[in-house]
Order: sequence, then C-alpha cells, then structure tokens
Amino acid sequence: MKKIILTTMVLFAFGFANAQSGSFKLGAHVGLPTGDMKDASSVNLGVDVAYTWSVAEGLDAGITTGYTTYLGKKGWGDVSFIPVAATAQFTLTDNWFIGADLGYGIGVNDGNDGGFLYQPKFGYQMEKAGVYVSYKGVSVNGLNVSSVNLGVNFKL
Repeated sequence: MKKIILTTMVLFAFGFANAQSGSFKLGAHVGLPTGDMKDASSVNLGVDVAYTWSVAEGLDAGITTGYTTYLGKKGWGDVSFIPVAATAQFTLTDNWFIGADLGYGIGVNDGNDGGFLYQPKFGYQMEKAGVYVSYKGVSVNGLNVSSVNLGVNFKL
C-alpha cells in the first residue's frame, strides 16, 4: 500500500510540474448502491481529485484519486475505498463526453482488501465545471461493490 501511495504522490508532483499542459479537477459524487451492496448500503458518497493532460484533440488522460464510501444500513458497517486510477475523457461533441477510470480501490475498513476499480462515465463538461453520470464498481473478493452515481467536477 505504501508503494501505491508513493507512486500516486510522484505522479501528482509530475503533473504539477507540467501544469501548463493539463488541468486539475476537484469534484464530488453521490450514488445509489447496486449489485451486492444494494441490501447492505443506503448511499455512496465521495470526493474526487484528478489531473489530466490533453493527449490528442478531444482526448484527455491522467490520474485520479479521492475517497468513496458506501454508508451501511442498520446492522451493516460502512465500506470505504481510496481509488488510485488512470482516467480518460473523450469529447463527443462540443461539451458532451464519455470517459472511464480504471485502477485499484484501496480498502480502508478492516477486512476490506480492496480490488479492481472501474467507472465508465457520460457527462457534460463546461469551461470550469462539469456534471456526469457513472457506474462505479470495485471487485472485492468475488463481490461487486457498486453504485450508479451523479457527480460534479470543477476545473481549478
């Protein structure tokens, strides 16, 4: 886990050193749990931080992290992750985009080993803000910890 955190810090430092060609995004999301989580959790809440570079016209790619938690219903505990992922966003038209995050969700709770994280997105990006819908999933020990989310981001 220390290696993952150190690698993330190095990537963010590199991104800030090359800030002239990229953008820093800060956001939040809320979602309805699905799959194996729908009976154990009432809501998914989280914050997102990303740094992306323009790699081709209409295509941005970069790294993302943050914090996401599935609040447990009565008798169930919360399930939380720190995502460490690659992110990409492709502009379809003037402002509409599709994108995806792929990486690893580091488990924060006892007994939560974390797992493969995936999050396809569809949204509308304006100059300084954007909104999106997504399906977030983390494969943990054969379980699918997932939700359908509504998110917002702000370019800084």
